[in-house]
Amino acid sequence: MKEDLNRATSQTIADFGDQWTTYTQNDGFYASQEMLRDILGPLVSVEELSGKVCAEVGAGTGRISQMLLRAGAAHVTAIEPSKAREVLARNLSAYGDRVAVLGEAGETFELSGLDFILSIGVLHHIPEPSGTVRNMHRSLAAGGRAVIWLYGREGNRAYLALAEPLRWITRRLPLWVNTALAAVLYPPLATYISLCRILPLPMRKYMLEVLRPIGGKAIRLVIVDQLNPRWAKYYTESEARNLLAESGFHDIQLHHRHGYSWTVSGCR
Repeated sequence: MKEDLNRATSQTIADFGDQWTTYTQNDGFYASQEMLRDILGPLVSVEELSGKVCAEVGAGTGRISQMLLRAGAAHVTAIEPSKAREVLARNLSAYGDRVAVLGEAGETFELSGLDFILSIGVLHHIPEPSGTVRNMHRSLAAGGRAVIWLYGREGNRAYLALAEPLRWITRRLPLWVNTALAAVLYPPLATYISLCRILPLPMRKYMLEVLRPIGGKAIRLVIVDQLNPRWAKYYTESEARNLLAESGFHDIQLHHRHGYSWTVSGCR
């Protein structure tokens, strides 16, 4: 069982390395401060990040790290174990010594004294994330805060009825095939988003307030992000809370973002 989990983790890192060296750019609403506010919700204000020492676990191409830097973070350590760290370093190079790129896995990086550590859209792709969450806890200063964002099970029942059988196939396919599938799936999704403007369809709030503003190119990336990863877990509210509680965090708060996902924060 342990070997199977390790193999799934290694494959997930490799899959995201392929994905983030193919989709390298971050722009528009998808990379905006408005998107950061939307992710953080009422748990942390963007203004709280100003002057703080931060880190991001699973930084990919640097979208979230760049948001933190634009918010005025004094320093950001962007942690990325895949081959995408070369893209990450290039995308963040304009920020000079305010940023460092660390090519480590979530369980093995060594940092301390952080004010904030974030992991956005990552932990639900790790088969056994507890080691990463414990390491995030260790890296914080007393009173420091972790923020994670996870796929939610609540609010996604209709979507998962379609997506999970499809993912059983697509997670075994190469990235180029899933990229082609995303192009095929985009027009019906775009039609669904348009219908949400006039009809109270499932996930309407997410469709109109997140997907519609990010635009077509980023929507296709979101589709790939659903099809391609080897592992994806959709967390219940109690599972999301326990993920932090079992690693020693206190003052745990949850925000049910657009009724389909969980933003969770906790303090050391």
